[in-house]
Amino acid sequence: MFGFNYYTPTKVVFGKDTELKVADLIREFGGTKVLIHYGGGSVIRSGLMQRVTDTLDGAGIQYVMLGGAVPNPHLGLVYEGIELCRKEGIDFLLAVGGGSAIDSAKAIGYGVTNEGDVWDFYDRKRDVQACLPLGVILTLAATGSEMSDSSVITKEEGLVKRGYSSDHGRPKFAIMNPELTMTLPDYQTACGCTDIMMHTMERYFTNGGNMEITDSMAEGLLRTVKTNAQILAKDPKNYDARAEVMWAGSLAHNGLTGCGNDGGDWMTHMLEHEMGGLYDVAHGAGLAAIWGSWARYVYKNCLPRFKRYAINVMGVEPAGTDEEIALKGIEAMEDFYRSINMPTNMRELGISPTEEELKDMAHKCSVSVGGASGSARVLNEEDMLAIYRASM
Repeated sequence: MFGFNYYTPTKVVFGKDTELKVADLIREFGGTKVLIHYGGGSVIRSGLMQRVTDTLDGAGIQYVMLGGAVPNPHLGLVYEGIELCRKEGIDFLLAVGGGSAIDSAKAIGYGVTNEGDVWDFYDRKRDVQACLPLGVILTLAATGSEMSDSSVITKEEGLVKRGYSSDHGRPKFAIMNPELTMTLPDYQTACGCTDIMMHTMERYFTNGGNMEITDSMAEGLLRTVKTNAQILAKDPKNYDARAEVMWAGSLAHNGLTGCGNDGGDWMTHMLEHEMGGLYDVAHGAGLAAIWGSWARYVYKNCLPRFKRYAINVMGVEPAGTDEEIALKGIEAMEDFYRSINMPTNMRELGISPTEEELKDMAHKCSVSVGGASGSARVLNEEDMLAIYRASM
């Protein structure tokens, strides 16, 4: 195992009607004038936004609203939010929605409090020194951005999707009411469950350092999400299943399931980022579509971990060679994706990149990771291209 730092400063307020506590939480963390950042009309149609603004009005907290956050959130909206915050004297950000609104709000917070172009941080040219304080009302369990240090933004010019991580961007509080996720389409729920599992799987399939306690927590989380994702596919109004998935989403990406290892692999995410940047696909679905091809490409280099995953998470019988068990685990994972109507290749995802587009994605992916990256197996541009081709 390796040494580690574990930092999770976000205050979590979990349960029914917790969105009504938003004004008290904003005041607790020093907010006086708030930018409410959200996505489309779902938070308005559901009545959530009205409850939020009524609560802020009752508390005498000023606010300005900025909608428009989309899946694979756009840099252009981030620039708009930065300008609006500076014009209005905003001192607190409130993201109402899922990972897209939260990630976009983090980027806005970086842009307001740091000089220069905010894209520099996502382009790895420099690091942030501060961020506007941020709170979250979560409506989609998926990215874990409500407790994580990460955000992902897409630059429209060149269709470049990049992530950036900084403890400065961790939310001050996260309000989590599982009932708020019940209006989601089944597809979005399944995408969220896939993303949650992948955040832990990326930390699990490593060749550098492991702790038994971390592995046990990771495997328990993965089994829990797998079970409850299948429950929600049949019973989307199941509160307990929603609650299990929502809390798992936060724990999957706040660092807990990676304590003691080398930081994880993350190449499935990096490969998907280029698919999302080019085709604007749902992130969770993109992850499901590329994972099997990545797994079959790297499993021999990380065989003990794939064998353990197959047995402890996917329930594969420990009979046969290690390689046979590992492959059965990969097949079982793809069967699980199909059971919740997630794709297992690009064709099922609905995209058909040309050879030139595959090469372009592989090149951009290589650039984004500094040439080569991976823990289960270090991948270079040629390897990335082979995985993209296999997913066709």
